[in-house]
Amino acid sequence: MTEESIRQPQDLRIRTKHFAIRIIKLYSAMPKHVVAQTIGKQLLRSGTSVGAHIQEGFRARSKAEYVSKLEGGLQELAETTYWMDLIVEAGVFSLSKLSRLMDEAKELNAVLTTCVKKAKANLTANKPRKI
Repeated sequence: MTEESIRQPQDLRIRTKHFAIRIIKLYSAMPKHVVAQTIGKQLLRSGTSVGAHIQEGFRARSKAEYVSKLEGGLQELAETTYWMDLIVEAGVFSLSKLSRLMDEAKELNAVLTTCVKKAKANLTANKPRKI
């Protein structure tokens, strides 16, 4: 194992935790009217779930379970992006206020997608072939 491969999971855990904290702070700053709070709660649930899925993935008992947990994190990330888009389009917050958080979501999506593709490739490469 290289130093980078050892460090990467920890970096991803830290990065998704920081993402969750930023989501929590965004929710805390949401206006108190019903629409903003309803959308905000959805954002809070999905945005904080990304890191939880990553944590579970690194504790997986099998490669298949690892892939499944990372894919769950990707789904939560897609939902989080949807809620942020909705917040902007509904005029709750401006795009400029959310752009850095949205950029981080896109970057995390790229990283997780790469991790899933590599893990799936390793999963299929290690399966015994039927004769």
